[in-house]
Amino acid sequence: MNAQRLHSRLSGFYFAYFLMLGAFAPFFGLYLKGLGFASVQIGLLLAIMPVVRTALPTAWGWLADHYGQRRALIRATCVAATLACAGLLVGTSFGWLFAVLLLMNVFWCAALPLVEATTFGLLKGRLADYGRIRVWGSLSFVLAVLAVGPALDWAGVGILPLVLLALFAVMAGSAWLLPADEAAPHPEQHASLGGILRRPEVIALFVACFLMSLAHGPYHSFYSIHLVDLGYSKTAVSWLWTISVVAEIGVFLRMPHLLRRASITAVIAFSLGCAVVRFLVIGWLAHLPAALAAAQLLHAATFGAHHAAALAAIHHFFRGRYQARGQGLYTALGFGAGGAAGVFLSGWLWDRVGAEMTFTLGAAVALVALVIVLARLRLPAMAHAGA
Repeated sequence: MNAQRLHSRLSGFYFAYFLMLGAFAPFFGLYLKGLGFASVQIGLLLAIMPVVRTALPTAWGWLADHYGQRRALIRATCVAATLACAGLLVGTSFGWLFAVLLLMNVFWCAALPLVEATTFGLLKGRLADYGRIRVWGSLSFVLAVLAVGPALDWAGVGILPLVLLALFAVMAGSAWLLPADEAAPHPEQHASLGGILRRPEVIALFVACFLMSLAHGPYHSFYSIHLVDLGYSKTAVSWLWTISVVAEIGVFLRMPHLLRRASITAVIAFSLGCAVVRFLVIGWLAHLPAALAAAQLLHAATFGAHHAAALAAIHHFFRGRYQARGQGLYTALGFGAGGAAGVFLSGWLWDRVGAEMTFTLGAAVALVALVIVLARLRLPAMAHAGA
């Protein structure tokens, strides 16, 4: 398969996946609030996704590496997630939604880490090519946010499950166009997975990723609710989410240039510093639209730069037959365990200490991660990282 066709098929999956995520992430909490659930219940339901991502991506990665069938596994799990999503149309009780979201996420969590491992393998770790492919996901996220926010203002949040089902089906269809992955060589056959995981810098990396996701808990679960409670319309919320993703797009396009000049450690540390500032602004200055817009621009660092640098670090440490498992561990410990703890704690804190203190605690967690990175993580620029 020529490079142009390879890039278009990979880009197509990222476009479809993040089109669906752009409809889910900003608005599903509002849908749950519209059903009358309390903050703790909303936190529990939203925590299902990261909780499932704590363990299962590693298991899916092991299956893919063991049997060498990433594409078949991606296709099967995307179809199963779509079928599970249809359950959102059947009932709205807490127990029913808990069961549906649990089943849906069991399969949904497999797709992205397996596609990331496939993409990096096919691209031989070329971060510039990865950025040009991944940016299509950011673009589709923007499109979804801009379309769904006004649609919910017009038709009500009750239409969201139907929108999600349609977009899940699009994602499943795009999985059938993915290129076959290649068997990855493993140049360091003597290296064990346990040996890699015991390295101090690997431990520091995963702890930092866990804490970064933990710090984002209030943002991922209650940002939209926070703004609507302050009087912002859902359309305004859509535009604020859009600012963040547009900033992210710029970072993905510039990250290869940056990572050739700045160390991976420096990029991760800078991202954590920006997270401290961002969450303090969201917590205390959300009544000022200009301050909120500036805070959303920092998403370029707190997600875009951090994610690209973390992927570069994972690719540096986990090679050959460990690629999918490395991606799975990154998803499990960062977006999974860290995200679950962040969402659950946010739901528990929200009504007890208020929005300002909940976001302040998120900033404090990011500050702890920054200290750990500066003390323990030593990674070179990409030009010298062996990738």
